[in-house]
Amino acid sequence: MTQTAQHPVPDDGKPRAKPWYRQLYVQVLLAIVIGIVVGWRWPDLGEAMEPIGTTFIDAMKMLIGPIVFLTIIGGIASVADLKKVGLTGLKALTYFQVGTIIAMVFGLVAINVVRLGEGVNADPSTIQTSGKAQEYIESGESQHWWEFLTHIVPDSFFGAFVEGDILQIIFLAVLFGIAIKAVGPIGEPVILGVKRLTDIVFKVLSFVMKAAPLGAFGAMAYAIGKFGLSTLTSLGSLIALFYTTSILFVVVVLGGFLAAYVRLNIFQLFRYLKDEFFLVLGTSTAEPALPGLMRKMTFMGADRTTVGLVVPTGYSFNLDGAAIYLSLATLYIAQATNTPLSITQQLGLLAVMLLTSKGAAGVAGGGFIALTATLSTVGTVPAAGIMLIFGIDKFMSECRALVNFYGNAVATLVIAKWDRNLDINRARQVLADPTSSERSAEAPEPIREASPAPDGEPGTALAQDGSR
Repeated sequence: MTQTAQHPVPDDGKPRAKPWYRQLYVQVLLAIVIGIVVGWRWPDLGEAMEPIGTTFIDAMKMLIGPIVFLTIIGGIASVADLKKVGLTGLKALTYFQVGTIIAMVFGLVAINVVRLGEGVNADPSTIQTSGKAQEYIESGESQHWWEFLTHIVPDSFFGAFVEGDILQIIFLAVLFGIAIKAVGPIGEPVILGVKRLTDIVFKVLSFVMKAAPLGAFGAMAYAIGKFGLSTLTSLGSLIALFYTTSILFVVVVLGGFLAAYVRLNIFQLFRYLKDEFFLVLGTSTAEPALPGLMRKMTFMGADRTTVGLVVPTGYSFNLDGAAIYLSLATLYIAQATNTPLSITQQLGLLAVMLLTSKGAAGVAGGGFIALTATLSTVGTVPAAGIMLIFGIDKFMSECRALVNFYGNAVATLVIAKWDRNLDINRARQVLADPTSSERSAEAPEPIREASPAPDGEPGTALAQDGSR
């Protein structure tokens, strides 16, 4: 199907780029700036903008469940060997654990070197907890690391979609995908229907995305109006340390691994995902960018099944930004409350955090719940100490979400390459062409299959029409 009506083709045969003012990332960036100004100059008006931001986020969340469900079903049902699906899942979980450990170590090293908590001399007995912070503490103290295993099974089929629980939706999608594959030819019409319905849902997504600048404006205006820029000055050093540590992790670890193993450029990938990055920045959560990430990873040449399994699962288990925050915040509270921790105790904390962070996956306020669960489990660092950083958490959530999002993009490419289901040449072509991101942002997700290459190199992802 040609796109000449939407993209006039000049004499050189290449699609004409959009004017700068029609670029989504430019519109979202301008909306963020306007939101900051409104929240700063007119705080009451900024707070009143909250419904605009929350409504857009709700509209995006409305589509996440169907997109994840349909994508996973379509991917699994079109795979020749179901064993490959299980192997892909195991590889992804292994990668997630290794990445989480490295991210936590980065946080531990940073706070041990800079030691920002020393000199605060906070007395835990005098710290008062109230409101949301008290709710997070109570949830964290009752949180068990194994709950995510029992919670993965929904109470009802529609309950998973009503609650928007990604893990439960993944569980249902995997079951349905395997069942459709198992019934043989009877399931072929269902597979075709799923793929067509996927294109329709992504078209609905493109409609909703047109409101992204408005949603980013509302979310940012509310955040600045509610918490104020003055909050940044109170613990600005801790915020700066967290951002610096996160940037180093992205550039050194994620960027280095992406270049060495996948042989792709980290900055080109950032440019390709710029629309999603600014959307995450404006809304302070990575969830609205999940559908766009899945679509663009498939467009780059990653196999549909790999994308369908890795991206949604990574949103619950591959939280690099949250891991850095968790280790850094724990040690900061320990230093601020004069709680001495040896290297052995810190390594023990790391082991506990690996479990508690999974227990809070997909839960509102999961970062604080995981932090409280860690402190409560260890018992040496007072849980009430989270009040020392509660006020600045909103200004750290953007960085957490950005690192989580980028970490999942890299994870998808790594697992696809590991599975020999990544078309490297196509990925390089897409990243090198600035207009590719525009085309992929508007076009529905192409239906792709992985075809094994005869020479053992990664397979080539074929579009539905057979083009490469």
